[in-house]
Amino acid sequence: MKACIYGAGSLGTVLGAYITKNGGQIDLINRNKAHVEALKTKGAKVVGTVDMTVPVTALTPDEMTEKYDLIILMTKQLYNVEVLKGLLPFMNDGCLVCTMQNGIPELSVSEVVGEDRTLGCAVEWGATLLEPGVVELTSSPDSLSFNLGSFSQKKDPRFDEVKALLELMCPVVVEENFIGTRWAKLLINSAFSGMSVVTGGTFGDAAQRKDSRACVQMIIKECIDVAKAANITIAPVQGKNISALFDYKGALKKKFGFMIVPVAIKKHKLLKASMLQDIENGKLTEVDFINGVVGVYGRKYGVKTPYNDKVVEIVHKMEKGELKPDFENVKLFEGI
Repeated sequence: MKACIYGAGSLGTVLGAYITKNGGQIDLINRNKAHVEALKTKGAKVVGTVDMTVPVTALTPDEMTEKYDLIILMTKQLYNVEVLKGLLPFMNDGCLVCTMQNGIPELSVSEVVGEDRTLGCAVEWGATLLEPGVVELTSSPDSLSFNLGSFSQKKDPRFDEVKALLELMCPVVVEENFIGTRWAKLLINSAFSGMSVVTGGTFGDAAQRKDSRACVQMIIKECIDVAKAANITIAPVQGKNISALFDYKGALKKKFGFMIVPVAIKKHKLLKASMLQDIENGKLTEVDFINGVVGVYGRKYGVKTPYNDKVVEIVHKMEKGELKPDFENVKLFEGI
């Protein structure tokens, strides 16, 4: 398959480096000219929990000339419809689009290319762009995995080719309960990315301090309650049943869940939320498509989501310059 990663920032650069290093061919496309130039001249340098430099094929959108059979979409989903309509001239007939974005992005992707050509992939690892061409992999190498699924009941014949391409980086779990997989990822992002941007810390920082950990636990509980009301079975994450671990009715189970929050995120404790990176770079975030989605579903199914709603409120204030990421923001959850 002729494939590209469109929006190859931190995650896309790591993915492209692994695929290329292990014998695959893929184009890395990004609007950031300095990043693309560094990739062209020096290769993709991945540091952190690994250390490698890989020559890759990189280009800016205006340098695109070929048509693709597969586009791995890693841009911000705020602009999915606009971006994909612009990419139509670069799609072969039947081109598949595999979104690796947070939230539930398959809805907007399928609006342009149709459900049968829409694949979704939950990314179970994290990375941070340090400088043009240099990315830090912040997850442990033994914790890397993808969860891949089709948005349509009918799988495209090339589904296994996409799976094989991604397996050049790490194990790929094929999800039959695809919406459940998306909700598992949404739960993790809402809790840990949400509190990472609120506090200005890493996932591990948010989980370690007791005040922010209490907020993490409540965000998780809201996600579980909303999913139950919507009749969604949250899929396991790397073999762990999140609902069984973190759902509770009594004080004892709640205390147990509180204690294991740092353990649950241990392998990803160095991860820094992309929303926090956005705030630091003066960009808008995807909070409406992460914590905001939980609130939308909650209102639809009659479940209150005050902690997720508060994250949305705080992050929007940050986007306006009214607040800065800081652990002091945890006080804003008091009284909920």
